[in-house]
Amino acid sequence: MTAPSALVAALRRILRPLARLLTTQGITFPMLAELLKQIYVDEAVRHFGLDGEPPSDSRVSLLTGVHRKDVKRLRPSAADSGEALPETVALGAQLAAVWTTRKDLRDARGRPRPLQRLASQGGARSFEGLVASISKDIRARPLLDEWLRLGVVRIDEQDRVVLKSSAFVPSRGFDEKAFYFGHNLHDHVAAAAHNMEAKGPAFLERSVHYEGLQSASVAKLAALAEKDGMAAVQSVYAEAKDCDTRDRKAEGPKQRITFGIYFYSEPASPKPPKKDE
Repeated sequence: MTAPSALVAALRRILRPLARLLTTQGITFPMLAELLKQIYVDEAVRHFGLDGEPPSDSRVSLLTGVHRKDVKRLRPSAADSGEALPETVALGAQLAAVWTTRKDLRDARGRPRPLQRLASQGGARSFEGLVASISKDIRARPLLDEWLRLGVVRIDEQDRVVLKSSAFVPSRGFDEKAFYFGHNLHDHVAAAAHNMEAKGPAFLERSVHYEGLQSASVAKLAALAEKDGMAAVQSVYAEAKDCDTRDRKAEGPKQRITFGIYFYSEPASPKPPKKDE
């Protein structure tokens, strides 16, 4: 069976930045190949059974091209598809979301206000008050130290805590960034793969792309994407928070959602010269 050439071309494009990242982080091709064997086996076992029964080792080998001996070796230790949410990410994302959406924590332009450190100084509109509104088990001072380390917040000249980004996007914490790298790319690829297979209503997946723009235009578009993108994220968050409050009391199967925004730019590839007619 020959793979569709258009899909192979798309895969080459997808895998290039991943190969660069893996090489930078010391993940060699043999390491990746072993990981891919595990994932191929795991996905075949999970999704390619027959008549409600898990596929045999031979069927898994036939579907994936992984040798049957490797299938037998890898099958018991197939990777868990669940994602471990680092505590700092879970709490940090929740706090940042409240800070950017709660009316009394935003200024007249809708931006997150700088907060006094202590509740004795700012009451509920302090960093300590914000943390207490989310969790009574977490102390504000260690969390503030961690956020300063991660580059999520800074301390201004008035000794107030300033949110540096309108979402929880650590600038230095590798584990936290790795979590979002896996979470966001998984869900984006899963949505795109679903749309490619056309087995049901398509997921939202839209983009705007242009070539030949100058740096000033790119900066202008990046600022616009940041402004309007964060407005969309905050709007969806506010509605999702209301849905979560209502739905967690309801019985029945539950689902998870991801809504994301991204912006990217790089030097445009030079166009080949036109052939003389």
